[in-house]
Amino acid sequence: MVARTCEICGKGRVSGNKISHSNRHSRRTWEPNLKRVKAMINGTVKRINVCTGCLRSGRVKRAL
Repeated sequence: MVARTCEICGKGRVSGNKISHSNRHSRRTWEPNLKRVKAMINGTVKRINVCTGCLRSGRVKRAL
């Protein structure tokens, strides 16, 4: 497991430029919106890091 990645779709950190009003460029990163949830994986309950896109789309079956 790699930190800060969705364990379902693999979405992770993305890098780019922060651009100020005076058009100066500096590096920055965007982190995915991850939630640590209990999910049913192959019939067992596991805690996994999942992005909110996967949660909303129903790709993850949450265990209650």
